[in-house]
Amino acid sequence: MGFSVWFADNWFIFLQSVAITAGLFFTAVAKRSETKMRRVANLLAITESHQKLWTEFYRRPELKRVLDEHADLRQQEITREEEIFVNLVVLHLNSAYYAHKMGLVFKLEGLRRDVAWFFSLPIPQMLWERSKILQNDDFVAFVEMCRNWK
Repeated sequence: MGFSVWFADNWFIFLQSVAITAGLFFTAVAKRSETKMRRVANLLAITESHQKLWTEFYRRPELKRVLDEHADLRQQEITREEEIFVNLVVLHLNSAYYAHKMGLVFKLEGLRRDVAWFFSLPIPQMLWERSKILQNDDFVAFVEMCRNWK
């Protein structure tokens, strides 16, 4: 019994198998493409949120001390506006961290360096120390790792 006899008896099963295999292949390709598109859309959403947050910072001169590396917290206490802004930055970073952790966005290059710089500033550093107890342990570990990164 040769291949041609086998094929004549089983051509329908063979075609079904080829069709199922092709369907699975095209589904995998489509899923991969959809995942990439979703990651790009998520990255754009995070970027838009980032832009809105920092646009607010530049619109409000009373927040300029947040980025002042020489801010003297003994001379002038942290204002409520500064605290709210830094908390919004922490919430934004938290969202970006978990989106990255779940594979919903591409790797955010330079994130560790940005986090280290921001939380080295007097106001963000003080507010982080106060608020980190309210954060999830893995997020706190990420921020602390960034802060200690050189």
